[in-house]
Amino acid sequence: MTYPRQPHRGTLTPAPGRTAELVTEEGDFAALAPQWGRLYARCAAATPFQSHAWLHSWWRSYGRPGRLRLVLVREGGELVGAAPLTLVRRPVPALVPLGGAISDYGDVLLDDERGPDAAAALAAALAAAARTALVDLREVRPGAAAERVYDRWRGPRRAVPDSLCLELPALPFDELTARLPSAKARQRVRAQLRRLDALGVKSRTVLPGEVDAALARLLELHRLQWQGRKVTGEHLRPRFREHLVRAVGPMVRAGDAVVTEFRMDDEVVAVDVTLLSPRLAGGYLYGAHPRLRECRADVAVMLLEACAGHARQRPGRETLSLLRGDEPYKHRWRPEPVANRRLLLARRRTAPLLAAALGDAAARRHGKELLRRRAERKERAGGGGT
Repeated sequence: MTYPRQPHRGTLTPAPGRTAELVTEEGDFAALAPQWGRLYARCAAATPFQSHAWLHSWWRSYGRPGRLRLVLVREGGELVGAAPLTLVRRPVPALVPLGGAISDYGDVLLDDERGPDAAAALAAALAAAARTALVDLREVRPGAAAERVYDRWRGPRRAVPDSLCLELPALPFDELTARLPSAKARQRVRAQLRRLDALGVKSRTVLPGEVDAALARLLELHRLQWQGRKVTGEHLRPRFREHLVRAVGPMVRAGDAVVTEFRMDDEVVAVDVTLLSPRLAGGYLYGAHPRLRECRADVAVMLLEACAGHARQRPGRETLSLLRGDEPYKHRWRPEPVANRRLLLARRRTAPLLAAALGDAAARRHGKELLRRRAERKERAGGGGT
């Protein structure tokens, strides 16, 4: 099988009135920060996972040399469209979004003021950049800019379900509590708030100059919190630590993230990172000292109250995202399930790759379903739930 070979920087097939460009060098990616930031601000559907700070930092930690593929569209020299991608070779040659498994949403950026023409130009540039590879856009949130590119794609295409996210409206915390299904559940949350107050737990927003130190505490508390239990191993690796510290500081300064510190008896017992965009806020990662659990403090209530407060700080922000995952503890808040989608885009000659990717996705879904059923059988055999 042959793989696409690309120049370090090249011109793609231009659309009328626009130029299209392929960037493959990290130094050029770094230099794009000011232009990228302006485009990001003009794309209302963008999430913090499409910010330059997050993507460039991810590339430095996780990118593989020679595989960067930034597809750019300009109008009058100004960036009006961007697809931040990397080349992978398994299970099929494909261009996939930067951000990988540690990012909950993948997307492209489109200037909202340029209308459908910018989407058509980016679709044409993507087709030229892909050459013999598939374009595989993962974790696309409903309403994302990538959907506009999908609508204007001229070759074979398919959309299939991807991860499930759970979302709440961006309401004050007392209104989120009022949504709970029973008076008993509402009373339990209010009792937990009183307990946190009695324990002397206080929250404060970390200042930009304190972010790096706060993130170091977060990761140490995260390690303590999950010690002896099943944890996402990537969160404990040095490359993730380096990425998080490198990305979140600039994001805090830009208003794309906020770090919250929780203290008890003048000791930091929890740290949380919430990511922010014009339309949504989402708690990304936290670390909590086992002491809180020993004191019977409800950490989920503590974190959601803080996140709801951050979500309400910007007018027009309508969603409090619980991000990916269908964990039972999230369902106590009666969130709305919102499925991300995987958008597969091929050219005529790469249609076989599309078929292969669909077959692989179906096999993986089948495998997950078998594992889920096996876990349910074990749970029933054990005589109870968790």
